Amino acid sequence: MALLHRPHGAAVRHVSRETSTPWTGLAMAVGGALTAWCIHRLVSAVPMLTASVVLGIAVAHLPGLRTFVRGTARPGLSLAGRRLMRIGIVLLGLGLGLDQVLRLGWATVAMVVGVVAATFLGTVWLGRRLGLPGDQPLLIATGYSICGASAIGAVSEVSGSDEEDVAASVALVTLCGTLAIAVLPLLQGPLGLSDPAFGRWVGAGVHDVGQVVATAQTAGPDALGEAVLVKLMRVALLAPLVAVVAFSVRARRRGVRTASGRRPAPVPLFVAGFLAAAALRATGALPDVALEWAHTAQEALLAAALFGLGSAVHLPTLARTGGRAAALGLGAWVVVAGVSYAGVVLTV
Repeated sequence: MALLHRPHGAAVRHVSRETSTPWTGLAMAVGGALTAWCIHRLVSAVPMLTASVVLGIAVAHLPGLRTFVRGTARPGLSLAGRRLMRIGIVLLGLGLGLDQVLRLGWATVAMVVGVVAATFLGTVWLGRRLGLPGDQPLLIATGYSICGASAIGAVSEVSGSDEEDVAASVALVTLCGTLAIAVLPLLQGPLGLSDPAFGRWVGAGVHDVGQVVATAQTAGPDALGEAVLVKLMRVALLAPLVAVVAFSVRARRRGVRTASGRRPAPVPLFVAGFLAAAALRATGALPDVALEWAHTAQEALLAAALFGLGSAVHLPTLARTGGRAAALGLGAWVVVAGVSYAGVVLTV
């Protein structure tokens, strides 16, 4: 089932391709990212990446802009959702302090691996049982288990997922992750979690890095430090997960070439770049100012990419599968929160 509004008729599509250039849409994506940054500066509780997705969805449905977004700007917005996402994921590796992650100990490492595996497999299974279309179960499972929209973008690159499946998955995972900012702090007391334990729970159970920071900071600096380290450990699992998906896709398409005539790469270049960036960070060779600039660039690139993806969402069509998608989102949320809580209790 398509979630995008597509013009009908080959003639219309032909005219759109000939009269559209990517620069218009790319400029719009950059403007959306800048607006999201301003919103985050004004309301710090709203993560920049979350604001980008919401803005993308909004402009795609405003009466004065929706025709422009789905026509002239579409090539550039789609390009932003693909290319800028890849570059942002490579830079994400520079924020991965492998030495800091390993200091948490092997028990915590095993806990995080277990949480990721249980969340991923459980969400895929539930999504298939609910009959969600296309790659949505795979993409939603990836977003819940690893790092939200960034992970969805990485896996979609190797799975060849349709843009509408990517957009719908990003919207659902972003919504549920945003709700966690309000809900999880209310549960710290009833669950009897200390500040460090709460931080580990947030790091293991909340999707996006920005959402982890926004949620954990409510319990103070100790909780925030633990949350970020556990979250980085989950991010470290992005590369092996993408590699597994890539090998699975390659096995299914054995002997099949891409439109350019080449066989799909067993491990995509941007995944290798992610690992290389993490290795470079671990050497300590980069000064702090370079890491700060890289983080700023990563946020800007991912924000522009997510604006492009958000603009691909068509809400009236999405609403027709909203019940099943909401059920999967709730089910996956229960799985990741419950498994991560059990893991924290067993390893504290």
